[in-house]
Amino acid sequence: MKHLIDPTDLTYDETNDIITLAEDIIAHRELYTSRMKGKKLATLFYEPSTRTRLSFTAAMMELGGNVLGFDDARSSSVSKGETVEDTVRVVGNFADIIAMRHPIEGAPLIASQVSDVPIINAGDGSHSHPTQTLTDLLTIKRELGHIDGITIGFCGDLRFGRTVHSLIKALSRYKDIKVVLIAPDTLRLPDYIKQDVCDRLGIRYKEVATLEEAIPDLDILYMTRVQKERFLDEDDYDRVKDSFILDAAKMKLAKETMKVLHPLPRVNEILTEVDDDPRAAYFRQVENGKFVRMALICRLLDWKNDDNHKMPEGHEMFVNDDTLHCYNTKCICNNEYVKTKFYESLDGVVRCFYCDTKVRE
Repeated sequence: MKHLIDPTDLTYDETNDIITLAEDIIAHRELYTSRMKGKKLATLFYEPSTRTRLSFTAAMMELGGNVLGFDDARSSSVSKGETVEDTVRVVGNFADIIAMRHPIEGAPLIASQVSDVPIINAGDGSHSHPTQTLTDLLTIKRELGHIDGITIGFCGDLRFGRTVHSLIKALSRYKDIKVVLIAPDTLRLPDYIKQDVCDRLGIRYKEVATLEEAIPDLDILYMTRVQKERFLDEDDYDRVKDSFILDAAKMKLAKETMKVLHPLPRVNEILTEVDDDPRAAYFRQVENGKFVRMALICRLLDWKNDDNHKMPEGHEMFVNDDTLHCYNTKCICNNEYVKTKFYESLDGVVRCFYCDTKVRE
């Protein structure tokens, strides 16, 4: 069975197959209105969401299926102390496929290990957001006509931005990708993404200090908000929240063919004066999310009993050391009774299997 927990759970061919199916759905929507008739999607959203939850709901409804679940964990047995594993075991009796958004990193991974139905990670903490990644890839393809060979700038919160981490992983499968990283020092891309993805897989990247010096060379500008909810200290948030703001003046420096993406919601990192610029693709990006989730639901259920579509074998070298401990307070292993598991990444650093946090050099 195939789950989608991380973008690399899909092969290059599987990823492109989903994008191609999404494009066919866009072109022939009437052919898919009964594709999921009699099927049920459970949306288990343990933290607030607007676009992702409604996108999944709309996707299943437009396929002719039904939706159940919760959008507030306080209204479920979670409030009584039920674990992720037990919740998924229960809900799997009522649904054919499950989409899970969780503030605790590694929660969807744990869910996938006990589930009898496909699990879709709809975002786990600041770790991964693979369905947003599929949305981004479809948007790039529709806006530019291709994905290979692009220069993409990531601007804003690159440290906690799960959408950025996921998209860089996915882009590593494509040819001649160039990445420009635009962030304040405290919000730079984590080293493990640079080393395990960019360096290992040959993605060329550079880090710059200002948006103005990067924007003229970009095919895609991927803006992100500085996420207040990821900061423990509000003063730290206040110091960086206005680091990079895209306005009409900066857009004048960009190519006429450049496109602006944003996973939304935005705060003030893109001024509303940019919205009417034809290069602003972020609201078109939202609709693409519905179509790509329609395609993903179809494919995961198509592949459920297909031995040719299994979860990939991990390249991790696991480490047996009872003295190791994950210090990420938002990791599933520190919030539920879960056996700790660690692996050595290619740079020789030992990391938590569930959240990728560095635990030992």
